[in-house]
Amino acid sequence: MKNKLSTILILTLYLFNVCFTRANSAVSGYFSEKEFNSFFPQRNKFYSYASFAKAISEISFIKIKIEKRGDWIYKITRTDKRNNKETVIRQNKDWNETWAKAKPYSISTVDYADFCASKNINVNKKELAALFAHIAHETRNGINNKYNDGLMLNHELDTNANYTVANVTYPAVAGKKYYGRGPIQLSYNSNYGFASDCIFGNKNILLKNPGLLNTNPVTAFETAIYFWMTPQGAKPSPHDVITGKWKPSTAESQKGYKPGFGMTINIVNGALECNKGNDVAAMKDRIGFYQYFLKKFNVTDANCYCDCAKMVPYPG
Repeated sequence: MKNKLSTILILTLYLFNVCFTRANSAVSGYFSEKEFNSFFPQRNKFYSYASFAKAISEISFIKIKIEKRGDWIYKITRTDKRNNKETVIRQNKDWNETWAKAKPYSISTVDYADFCASKNINVNKKELAALFAHIAHETRNGINNKYNDGLMLNHELDTNANYTVANVTYPAVAGKKYYGRGPIQLSYNSNYGFASDCIFGNKNILLKNPGLLNTNPVTAFETAIYFWMTPQGAKPSPHDVITGKWKPSTAESQKGYKPGFGMTINIVNGALECNKGNDVAAMKDRIGFYQYFLKKFNVTDANCYCDCAKMVPYPG
């Protein structure tokens, strides 16, 4: 028994070190704290290099399996790799209905340790540039085209809107507001609940305490990584798009969907920014930030489909 326990302990420590090393390579391997601060010179001190690194490390221990029947009937299983515990965190009530079982079945796995963990260094640099472009745009509060004003806001300036929607799985809590918070400006109770399920294994942590995103910087950064890595509905994840793992189907190609930064814009905010031509200010700002960060990381994206000017937005 003693030898068995020793083996388990050694294996646990090994897995911890592997995950920790993979996670932190996304930070220490590509830029220093000094460089991070120079990327976001006007940032709110809430957003620190240390918090970003810790968020990557902590979320790297989580893996989720997403099973779907159709586009909207889910069963999600969360695995905490520190103890290899599997928990079904979401199963829609219709999951086992006969009519639901007749719908197309799909399964995908999201290992959050895969964030910026490609063997190709340039792919990782492009992924960081793309993520930074979106979080910089979402949180900027300065002068256009300077690209020095990212990570300034940790919540929306207008906090009057509740951002609540009817959702059986992730119902809004009375008196709580789900306006944009954190680096990705997570909004709506449905997104807070889904993020909370994936990150904590408990939907109620963020549903009941949405303000955690503007008081705990590690949790705030974790929501950005969660959003970046997790496919939702018919949308692929921005991670799969920017790393080249996602390829459009024939039907998707007919909607103008192409691999590249422009597709990540469609995922993040397509309803407001896509299929509206080339002069949409917000779309152009995101592209400008992407090009800015590509230069910072000394990498190019020569074949990039960077805009979503002719892409059909996702519904809802």
